[in-house]
Amino acid sequence: MAADETIFALSSGGLPSGVAVLRISGPDVRFGLETLVDSVPEPRKASLRFIKGCDGAALDRGLILFFPAPASFTGEDVAELHVHGGRAVVAAVLDRLSALEGFRAAEPGEFTRRAFINHRLDLTQAEGLVDLIAAETEAQRRLALRQAGGALRDLYEDWRARLIRCRAMVEADLDFSDEEDVQGSVGTEIWDELAALSRDIQVHLDDSNRGERLRSGVDIVVLGPPNAGKSSLVNALARREVAIVTPEAGTTRDLIEVHLDLGGVPGTLVDTAGLRQATGIVEVEGIRRAEGRAGDADLVLLLSEAGGDPAALPSGVRGHVIRVGTKIDQIDSDEERLRLESEFDLVISTRSGEGIEELLARMTGFLVGEFSVGEEPLITRARHRQALEECGRALVSASLESSDIELRAEELRLATDSLGRITGRVDVEDLLDVIFSEFCIGK
Repeated sequence: MAADETIFALSSGGLPSGVAVLRISGPDVRFGLETLVDSVPEPRKASLRFIKGCDGAALDRGLILFFPAPASFTGEDVAELHVHGGRAVVAAVLDRLSALEGFRAAEPGEFTRRAFINHRLDLTQAEGLVDLIAAETEAQRRLALRQAGGALRDLYEDWRARLIRCRAMVEADLDFSDEEDVQGSVGTEIWDELAALSRDIQVHLDDSNRGERLRSGVDIVVLGPPNAGKSSLVNALARREVAIVTPEAGTTRDLIEVHLDLGGVPGTLVDTAGLRQATGIVEVEGIRRAEGRAGDADLVLLLSEAGGDPAALPSGVRGHVIRVGTKIDQIDSDEERLRLESEFDLVISTRSGEGIEELLARMTGFLVGEFSVGEEPLITRARHRQALEECGRALVSASLESSDIELRAEELRLATDSLGRITGRVDVEDLLDVIFSEFCIGK
């Protein structure tokens, strides 16, 4: 990934398409434009040009844009070729670019990596960009857009600046305590500030992993005894047949998953094996997996057949539970229906459709309430959380008055470095390949 190479790639997605955008970045962009389209267009103004092949014949006619360094996405000279999106056209232009000396095809995420190296964005913004590309729901889009816009960067850089100020005062107190203008009481003033910062970080951490769960999708597990209607409900909520439905008990043995968009919140709906005293090895394993998945779920739909014995909730379930009575269409007595409606959170029939929309609304209301994207930045990755926890532990150690001032100053340095690793300020070289490999080619 040498910075002296000029890279290029198709940035606009699959072919064929109406328009294809080819992006070029690096030190020889001007030379490439002069070779392909005769001259460098005026910066940031689209120019309609013929793109020439090696023999001077036209390959295509398209819009050419030039973004001079450093005011470009990568911080280098950047060009975009907007050509017709046919496979043959794009292949011809890419072949022409690859024939230029010093030009090569970009690797996944290499444009964004160069933007990071050239300080056009930090690691949290780069991660926000890849999340924005991968976003499938409105809540994921909003979360990723805020992060790509620098919400996390601004928060962590503010904390880091506060830490650096405190470190400077502690180290001045340590190194120059014999000077008249450096009072020994300076340290006393900053410990309150560090305690406040420690509280801010802890509040940020105490978020029930909302950001990570929203980014990856929340879990909604359907539990209940055999033939309670779990698979029928999964099919009804998915609006397609994803699970096998038969009168035979124990049809579902393994976990069956389907993805839903519930008010912008991404959810994975999980059909599970019926809960009962099983004897077969396969069914026992299916029930073990069902109970394990339910223990980690954000929302559990506990189903019982209306008129039968209510299902018992397995131990270990920590998420929100909605108790659902099924097959209510088989109950004829108004009095019995009223009793059942009071016994469950709601009653449904997948055959008639009764209660299905109400259940969807209740599920959506709960998830939107729990996982809505507000103004406060959310932690979206495990590495952020780990670094913040390390920072918090270092601040706690630094606050111990029994420790020597040299050790307290060292803990503050460790805390500062932990915050710096989140945004890419320090010691992140080993992270770069992992982070930027998540990107598609051309970004």
